[in-house]
Amino acid sequence: MYLSSQVSHEFSKKQSGVLISGEFSHHYGMKVSHVIMIEIKDYYRGVNMKNKSFVASWSGGKDSALAYDRAFQMGGVPKKIWTMFEEDEIRSKSHALPLEIVEAQARQLEVPLMIRGADWASYQEKFLDAMENCVKEGIPYGVFGDIDLEDHLEWVQKTCEKVGMEAIHPLWLEPRRQLLEEFIDKGFVAYVIVVNTKMMPKRFIGRKFTIQLMDELEALEIDSCGESGEFHTVVVDGPIFKEAIPVVFGEVIERDGYVFQQMSLDESRNLDE
Repeated sequence: MYLSSQVSHEFSKKQSGVLISGEFSHHYGMKVSHVIMIEIKDYYRGVNMKNKSFVASWSGGKDSALAYDRAFQMGGVPKKIWTMFEEDEIRSKSHALPLEIVEAQARQLEVPLMIRGADWASYQEKFLDAMENCVKEGIPYGVFGDIDLEDHLEWVQKTCEKVGMEAIHPLWLEPRRQLLEEFIDKGFVAYVIVVNTKMMPKRFIGRKFTIQLMDELEALEIDSCGESGEFHTVVVDGPIFKEAIPVVFGEVIERDGYVFQQMSLDESRNLDE
């Protein structure tokens, strides 16, 4: 399922930072690794998205927002966004966003929101259920914000394949810093709302995501993309939204090695009135 017939369906070796076909590497060696890398990159990024209906995996943060934008700009047709929540469906997983914030994002995207509540033990089951429902509704493509973590991409690809969903990764193998600068240049506005204090100082909580912030993080040798879970963001404005999301930041809570910025909608503003 992964690639065209020119490349084996089974990946068994890693070269040039990407999964490389075992068959190709055996017959042709390192000389073709860059060619395969280009094919893998283009395949996963969904270069032929025109008029394809998709559901976007939506964390509410920068990577999912940029992936959504990329898929839309490539001609894809967004039909839903989908967010995994904690079992009680009060806050999203990882980003800990309250439901009202994610609902507000969906309203400004003007697409329906689909959520699934799960603990980590039931995560894959709920993931499959959500994707299967989309396929049954005529949405055969899923858009994900993976950048270069191969294990997660492979899990997403294999899991989607079980229900006939084709996973697309519009950001795949793009330089991390380049993606972040594109995000800011396009006018997206995001804030740091979760910090893993085992990996970076908690003083960054609540900060607006800017070039200056990226430089500060990199000066401390912290990945400014947060790909290893150093931090998470929430997007409150950008070209994909009809209007900005009016948010109010509340108290900061520290728990289990993480710092969380509490937030809510600004009740003085009703976006759809």
